[in-house]
Amino acid sequence: MTDGLIIFSTCSSEDEAKRLAQVLVEEKLAGCVNVIRGIESIYRWEDKVESAAECLLVIKTEAGRFDALSARLQDLHSYEVPEIVAFPIARGAEKYLGWLKEQVRIEEGAKNRKPVDTRR
Repeated sequence: MTDGLIIFSTCSSEDEAKRLAQVLVEEKLAGCVNVIRGIESIYRWEDKVESAAECLLVIKTEAGRFDALSARLQDLHSYEVPEIVAFPIARGAEKYLGWLKEQVRIEEGAKNRKPVDTRR
């Protein structure tokens, strides 16, 4: 088992998905985020079955960054209850997992860095 996580989160539009992905990588909360366009979600909301065209974010990070990533995603997301589900990376290529760890590592002094303002 590694410390790596893959997190899924759906978004209402490609613009929102790209904006969220950019912030998560810029703020070193994620090493990489894939934006998958053209998914359709069918779900229950306020006691009605709904469907919506969405984009899926596939977010790669480390377990130690999950709480900060989840809080930031909830803060920026347009949904009242955004999907944020994490799956452990059981195994992976050593070079890739090393790269991922390096991308989300927080340097000393950077812990107090102000987050990127993305509100529009």
